[in-house]
Amino acid sequence: MSIVPAHADNITIHVSGDNSTAAQATLNAMATAFEKANPTVTVVVDSRPSGTDGDNFTKTSLSTGTADDVIEYNSGSLLQALNPTTTLTDISGVKAIENEVIPSFNKAVSVGSHVYGAPFGSTMGGGILYNKAVFKKAGIKSVPVTWAQFMADCALIKKTGVAPVIQTFKDTWTSQLFFLGDFFNVAAAEPNFAANYTANKAKFATDKIAAEGFYNAAAVFKAGYLNKDFASADNNTGLKELATGTGAMYPMLTFVAPTIDSQFPGASSNIGFFGIPGTSAKSNGITVWEPAALYIPKTTQNLATAEAFVAFFNSPAGLDVQNTANPPTGPYAVKGAVLPNNVDQVTKDMQAYFNKPNATYPALEFLSPVKGPNLENITVEIGDGQVTPQKGAALYDQDVKAEAQQLNLPGW
Repeated sequence: MSIVPAHADNITIHVSGDNSTAAQATLNAMATAFEKANPTVTVVVDSRPSGTDGDNFTKTSLSTGTADDVIEYNSGSLLQALNPTTTLTDISGVKAIENEVIPSFNKAVSVGSHVYGAPFGSTMGGGILYNKAVFKKAGIKSVPVTWAQFMADCALIKKTGVAPVIQTFKDTWTSQLFFLGDFFNVAAAEPNFAANYTANKAKFATDKIAAEGFYNAAAVFKAGYLNKDFASADNNTGLKELATGTGAMYPMLTFVAPTIDSQFPGASSNIGFFGIPGTSAKSNGITVWEPAALYIPKTTQNLATAEAFVAFFNSPAGLDVQNTANPPTGPYAVKGAVLPNNVDQVTKDMQAYFNKPNATYPALEFLSPVKGPNLENITVEIGDGQVTPQKGAALYDQDVKAEAQQLNLPGW
């Protein structure tokens, strides 16, 4: 699929991504495919460090005008640190890109009405992984769409002798999913919560809807629905309990699905996924962790070609390249994207939400730069009964305040 005019002079663009094997494999495969479709263009793939070193490298290259024509970087809160309105190109008017991307992704790469990024790779969801065989044995015919149904299903599962809910507090990061995965429901009820939260106009201790995830985590502990080893189990143990059916449901991010398949071959076909249920069946969806993004620095001297490369990346031809170079572990943030037939059941279940209107919403961390560093410790304390959800919400408000002040955000 040729995008750059055939009569254009020979052009070389530089494209950079982090130094991970997956990112480099995807960019190199995409460069080859783009060059084949556009013989007058040469694409040079560069790499940058990952983590904090990569953050600093990206900020420095943008501020000094030495950034590549296209750069891969985080979407969401970390984008704001790049000062995008000054350093990056607004691509909201590029129809070849705008027409491809699902609206929920744009929330994670925008400042006001200006859109600065396009998807790089696939999404992942935060919700509930569940064992279908356990559900069937308990007589559960469909996944719960309200929290009341979820708790009723837990009661049915417990009668079979299986732990209804798996928690793995040895890996403290895993304790956050009841809370973080509930943000779809928060946004559905309070569409302006992210903006109000960022501006210090909303608090978890005084907003029961926003803090519902804390209350949910406390409720399953109080009801006795957790696995017996929840305090000492780690993520790998949780995946084993889920795969072998000694636990029924695991609040988790969907990126773990390939791990289940590698450690327990064939088990992933029996593992499904659904979003954290809310209070109403009329509003049912999933919280989405958006992929990284491709950005075009304002300093590029090859804007048209850079835009063409970004558009190609998320076109049907580009998605075919991605499917081969780095198979997706979640749906693409692209309208009408077709996943390969061999994706796992978890990804297929996620895709069903993407196919419905208004059934996906970005996680809060993609909409706000504020996330308290002690959240995972607070959610452990709530999840094992050390503190009440009310107290935990107040502790998190304190944690968030310290982080926001460190970021010098206005209003804090």
